[in-house]
Amino acid sequence: MFYLIPLILSFLLAVGFTPLIKKFAEIQNIFDIPFVEKRKIHTRKIPQLGGMAIFFSFFLTIYFLLPTGWFVDSQINLDIIRAFIVSSAILMIGGFFDDKYNFKPLYQIIFPIVAATIIIIAGIRITNITNPGGGTLAIIPILSIPLTFLWLMGMMYTTKFLDGLDGLTTGITTIGAIIIFIVSLYWNSPYSAVSVLSLALIGTCLGFLIYNWHPAKIFLGEGGSVLTGFLLGVLAIISGSKIATTLLVMGIPILDVLWVIIRRTFWEKKMPFKADRKHLHFRLLDIGFSQKKAVLLLYFSSILFGVTSLFLHTKGKIVALSILGALMIIIAIVIVNLYKRKEVSS
Repeated sequence: MFYLIPLILSFLLAVGFTPLIKKFAEIQNIFDIPFVEKRKIHTRKIPQLGGMAIFFSFFLTIYFLLPTGWFVDSQINLDIIRAFIVSSAILMIGGFFDDKYNFKPLYQIIFPIVAATIIIIAGIRITNITNPGGGTLAIIPILSIPLTFLWLMGMMYTTKFLDGLDGLTTGITTIGAIIIFIVSLYWNSPYSAVSVLSLALIGTCLGFLIYNWHPAKIFLGEGGSVLTGFLLGVLAIISGSKIATTLLVMGIPILDVLWVIIRRTFWEKKMPFKADRKHLHFRLLDIGFSQKKAVLLLYFSSILFGVTSLFLHTKGKIVALSILGALMIIIAIVIVNLYKRKEVSS
């Protein structure tokens, strides 16, 4: 029953904050305008800045729960919580100005870099990985820092690129947080910080999803799209470096991002972080899926691999990641062929 407190509190805060943020975005005239870019599929202007609702709901939940003692554990202290808040606030500030003034991709990346750097300085790092032969392998500090930085940047840009359909990023983040919460129950003490943080993220995303589900009344915006990946990435580290588990949950979106970056960089000779309509979720729309069906399909894939990861040891997870990679290649080939057929027939 105690676990219901952070879940319900964060949910109610998100339900309450989101309309206020929506109104604020309207007053500031911060909208996502349709038809400005080919990749935009909505037909009316939608308020942005939704990430602020997630930010305030998530961290206010933590603030209200600090007196309970749930955050007094060996891995998470108040200094780390403060760094978590400050780095997330930087993403929100950058997101606000980007949504308002439409920064170039080169400037957008500054805020995620600063946020990831603050977290690393605060001591949140990937310090070990599970050994397939048993036990764990320690990572030397000189490798731990760049590995953590790449992990956080990768997670932020995965959710950023994923944010193309109503409710997609928010829902996938919720699934990831649920899996991390379940994992935390295996090794952590009851009502620990990891469990509470995971539940706070679940409740926050579910509360926001009410307004973000198709047809969306508000979008995450630039800040929200990177904040969700950032929160999930940090939780994956502090939950005991459950990187492989999180990779399985986010597997298809991550592989999609990697493929798009490689394609843009080496084949098209373009800026790798410039958005386009060639992501998997847009391809699903192109071959006839509705927004809701495409989103539900991607939800299902994350749930399938996330739940599978709960029953696998390290070797099994490596096999599952290999299967996921092969599955992604097959899906890409099938979708491209279907897309070409549709173009020919039309």
